[in-house]
Amino acid sequence: MSESFERLVTTVMPYGKHKGTLIADLPGNYLNWFAREGFPPGELGRLLALMHEIDHNGLKDLLRPLRSAAPKPR
Repeated sequence: MSESFERLVTTVMPYGKHKGTLIADLPGNYLNWFAREGFPPGELGRLLALMHEIDHNGLKDLLRPLRSAAPKPR
């Protein structure tokens, strides 16, 4: 699970309105839209769903320690 958390702070959104934004920095309303409309398939969808759960439950602070140790975004 920690690898997934690390990916949230290193993976950027590859398309759409928030292209280039780290998954961990996506706004809650955008994550909620995906939750309503459906997450994309594959790794990206899994990361967006995880970030939605973290955001929805007010747990974004869990990612703070990972940000300082994270490699550059991909």
